[in-house]
Amino acid sequence: MEPEIRGLLNELEAFGREHDQREPDHSKKMLNLEPDTAHLISVLVRSSQRRHLLEIGTSNGYSTIWLAWAARATGGRVTSIDRDASKHGMADANLRRAGLRDRVDLVLGDATEVIARLPGQFDLVFFDADRISAPVQFQLLESRLLPGALVLADNALSHPDQIKDYLTTIQARPDFDHVVVPIGKGLSVAYKA
Repeated sequence: MEPEIRGLLNELEAFGREHDQREPDHSKKMLNLEPDTAHLISVLVRSSQRRHLLEIGTSNGYSTIWLAWAARATGGRVTSIDRDASKHGMADANLRRAGLRDRVDLVLGDATEVIARLPGQFDLVFFDADRISAPVQFQLLESRLLPGALVLADNALSHPDQIKDYLTTIQARPDFDHVVVPIGKGLSVAYKA
């Protein structure tokens, strides 16, 4: 990774931690992905040559930069959805600073509504927003997952009550091989066999 992008990610990590510690309103927190989890996801994208990536939960673009950097290496693109206009603006600015804005389609809106009308197929989906809506969003995306798709979800260990319906849904699917990786806050990794 280029030193300029790594430096920006370090800056965003520090900003996110400091901001979230003093922000009492949960909806205004950045809730950035843990650095090790972001790195692992970028390795998964690059090593398996993922090209059609969907991120649900952009926030200020921290994880989106990791995804876009990996997608640049594979010749891919990222579609990233967030409902917060302020965070959407921050993500746009941060992706421009990283020189990766051309790899990302930022979509503003409610993720479930956006997914229902979103065109295209995906070989990687990353759930990193409202864990409670993830089962419905997964069902909406299911027919658009390419063979061999990876479906990832953060907070599999840190928020067990909120993510349990999603985990139950994915674990009940015989066509998905599923594991929870104990990295960061817990990363659910499901492979469409």
